[in-house]
Amino acid sequence: MTARYRITHQTCYQYDHMVSLSQQLLHVEPRPLDWQRVLSASLHIQPKPAQQHDQQDPFGNPCTRLELTQPHQALVISAEMQIEVLSRPRPGLDASLAWDEVVATCRYAGRPQPHLEVLPFRQESPHVRIKHEFARYAAGCFPAGRPVLAGARALMEQIHDEFTFDAEATQIGTPLMEVLERRRGVCQDFAHLMIACLRSLGLPARYVSGYLLTQPPPGQPRLIGADASHAWVSVWCPRTGWVDFDPTNRVIPDDQHITLAWGRDFSDVSPLRGVIIGGGSHQLEVEVTVMPLDEAGAARG
Repeated sequence: MTARYRITHQTCYQYDHMVSLSQQLLHVEPRPLDWQRVLSASLHIQPKPAQQHDQQDPFGNPCTRLELTQPHQALVISAEMQIEVLSRPRPGLDASLAWDEVVATCRYAGRPQPHLEVLPFRQESPHVRIKHEFARYAAGCFPAGRPVLAGARALMEQIHDEFTFDAEATQIGTPLMEVLERRRGVCQDFAHLMIACLRSLGLPARYVSGYLLTQPPPGQPRLIGADASHAWVSVWCPRTGWVDFDPTNRVIPDDQHITLAWGRDFSDVSPLRGVIIGGGSHQLEVEVTVMPLDEAGAARG
């Protein structure tokens, strides 16, 4: 099956004082994948940047570097894209390699490592710490010999069942230990927590950012700007490759998840990150709309 979406993602910064220089790194264009095709993509920036360069980051994600030298008190970045997403073959979770064998495969043994590309996803990163507390939380999902992807599914389900989605409970800098203790957070927290649990056991796991098609209540129209960016987790298995898990929704992502980028954690793939001179305090507004193309066409008609 194939799904097609029209996505708009608008970010607006309003500054208290004039900004004289702004340098930004954007991750707002989904990456082409075997199961995902970018049909069209456009980027609109106000004020117009003095320099704009499209490139790839160290993880292969499309990104854009901007430099704005014109004094400004507002920055508006609007990304519009049309994406085609294919339904992915469902992996055999119970037939995957035992999780302790995966750990052994990734362990340095004084000889050339055949899977060097996954090693950065076993280490600590700015938002993910390796701690015994995370390993203990996940231990019941990973008894000796359990298939690694079956264990990841169990951990996904455990986080979903034991944690409450609460948009007011955390901020970007909230420590994961606090999330674990309070059992509340948002999709970004649940993804970081699951990654911390997996890495604390010695398993490679990466952070995936993207968009999720949400369904409006029965009889209600889809609201423009009411959606949000989403985050989930990808777990590595030698025989299978990377397999995605969404602990916020307790599902294995398929054609309703649009992949934007992946990295070690949110800091690698934040939609907008940079430095400015001036500005003072600021207000941030973000609007995201994910709409099936047939609905988008009807709305325009």
